[in-house]
Parts: sequence; C-alpha cells; structure tokens
Amino acid sequence: MSVEDFVKRYAVDRHNTDSVKWDGMDELFGTNDLLPLWVADTEFKVPEEVTDALKRRIEHGVYGYSKTPDSYYKIYCKWQSERYGTEIQHEWIRFSTGVVQSLSTLVNILTQPDDAVMILQPVYYPFMKVIKQNDRRLITSDLKQNGTSYEMDLEDIKNKIEKNHVKLFINCSPHNPVGRVWNRDELEALLELCRQEKVLFISDEIHHDLIVGKKTFVSALSIKDGFYRDNTVMVDSASKTFNLAALQNSHVVMPNPQVRERYDHYMERLAAPAGSIIGKIAAEAAYASGAEWLDGLLNVVRSNYEYLKENLHKYCPEAIVYDLEGTYLAWVDLSAVIEPEHLEYVIEKKAHLAVDFGAMFGKAGKGFIRVNLATTPANIKAATTALIEQIQY
Repeated sequence: MSVEDFVKRYAVDRHNTDSVKWDGMDELFGTNDLLPLWVADTEFKVPEEVTDALKRRIEHGVYGYSKTPDSYYKIYCKWQSERYGTEIQHEWIRFSTGVVQSLSTLVNILTQPDDAVMILQPVYYPFMKVIKQNDRRLITSDLKQNGTSYEMDLEDIKNKIEKNHVKLFINCSPHNPVGRVWNRDELEALLELCRQEKVLFISDEIHHDLIVGKKTFVSALSIKDGFYRDNTVMVDSASKTFNLAALQNSHVVMPNPQVRERYDHYMERLAAPAGSIIGKIAAEAAYASGAEWLDGLLNVVRSNYEYLKENLHKYCPEAIVYDLEGTYLAWVDLSAVIEPEHLEYVIEKKAHLAVDFGAMFGKAGKGFIRVNLATTPANIKAATTALIEQIQY
C-alpha cells in the first residue's frame, strides 16, 4: 500500500478524543497549542479487521469474566514463528496490562530491594522509574556513538556488572530511542556475558514489528537456538505495532518454569489483572489480518524519516538525524545548532512542537530530541519546516 493510500484510508483527527498526545499536552508543556510528536502512538486507525472483531464482541453485549481463547495463543505464536523464526510455546506465555507494568512486576520477582539492575542509556525513561521506584539500584552503561549509530560497550558493561554485583539486566530490542536493531552477534555477546556473570535478562521487544531498515529482527529467545532461554524473559505487545495501547494487553514470555512459578505466585498474591479480553480480541485480529496494514504504516514511517533526514541535512547539516533501523522514533542531535540549555524553549516556544527531549532518556541524551514519525507526512513536513526556521534563525 502506498503512503498516499494508507494516509487517505487510515489517518484521523485525534483532537477532542481525550488523546494524551493531542489533548493532554498542557499537563507537561503548559499548552495544547503545539504539534504533538511525542507520545509513541499513531494518528492512524487500526486495521478494519480489528474494528470488525471488536464490533462483533460489543454487539454480543456481555462482558463477563473471560478466558484467553486457544486461538489467540496459536495466532501469536504463528506470527512470531513465521515472521521472525521465534519459537514460543503456549505454556510460556502470560499476560499483563502493559510492558511497563510487566517490567515493574519482573523487577520485584527477580530481584530484592537494593539489588543492582542494569540498563543501557539513553533508553526509554520508564526503565529508570521501575528500577528506582521499586528500591533497586540503577546501574547504567552508556551506548557508544559510532558515526550516526550506536553500539554496546561490552567492556564497560562487564566491569559495571562485576563492580556492582548486578542481578538483572533490562535490554531494549529494538532500542528506543536510538533506533538500533541489535544483530545476532551483539545479542549473543551480551547474553553470554549475563550467563557467565549469573545476571538474569529481560528483553523488551515491544518494537520488534517496527523494522524500517534493512536489518532483520532477532529475538533474544532465538539466539544460539534458544541456548539462553532459561535465563531470559521476553516482554512485548501488539500495542505499538497496531496502535492498541489503550486496550491494555501485553505478553510476558517465560521459558523457564521456575520463573513462571514465581511470576504466577506473585500475580496471584496481587490479584492483578492478566490483560484485557477486549485487548486480546483486537490483538488476535491484528495478528491474523494486519500484515498489509503494518506494511503500509512502515512505508509511512520510512517516507517521513527520509524527509526529515534529507531536509535537515540540506538546510542544517550540523543537525544530525541518527540511523533508524527499528521503531518509528527518530533520534535527532541538535546540540551543535541549539544550546542544550535553550533546547526546550526553542522547540516548544519558538517551533511550537511537542517532542520528548533527550535528557529524559539519560544524561547521554542531552541535546537530542525524539520525534514520533508514525504520523501524517503533512505533520512531519510542518515540523521539519519549523525546526529548520528556528535553527537558521
């Protein structure tokens, strides 16, 4: 599906729909009069098959206690196997209302208060929150810049694991916000290091369907034919892929039966919700019939990325748009053209844009902005023009 066809068919105006992204800017930015490119959801309706599946359930009119149908497990496992070669067994899967909630739960299950938990920065800021707010020690390793990309600093990771007696490592794959799709060798080196140091591993793979570059996504569960599965928990959701975040359904995949037992016991003690039946209906329909829609969305993201990158390079060559291999989030270094201490003022007050500022993702992100590309080309063109005008000014 072409970019034009996808946008014409699926783009919607989200004003006055209680959208956090469009109607909730005033809580963070003090006004709703900005072009929002911050919250990681999209301006596009879900596939028609998802809407049809939800309508059928709504028309039934009963929303009592419900179980997860066997068909859901089958279609989710088929999606993972056929698209990525990731083999997942039914009994490994548990459900949650969202990946961040899953991370918080897993931090409590897999570690004790004051244990050290490690992440790679800059990274999605709730990673830091679920560690600190659960009274664990946050240990960070900065990703190394390599031109317009990033790589892991394995020597630094190893030294900090040993020095701080790290118990748990949380990895973002593909990486938000820097856009890396970690390759098989990188993941194997990291997983082997964690195995040797007896560090449990969580792989947040929520963006794994959003591959916009030429690299192939590889799940941590697939590395070395599943050799590291017993040491790994994978979390993901259809929410980013198909714009379903408000339907509160995500996956916790635990091959290790002892970890599953600990997880089940903890969740039973909390009496916590195991996802949403409406979310499961939507995700099942999306996995069954949403491949063409996803291809259309990715075409829009690629087109928007190229427009942003080409025009910033043409008119403001010192502004650096980093390589985008995965996610729909552009990582842009403006430190050479806007003083970092003035960045928020220029972006919000002068360019009238709502973005996520890089410092939110850790100190290594200072001077950067994260731009959501899963929107209409018109929005990206307007935002690019506003950026260029303020940088040149």
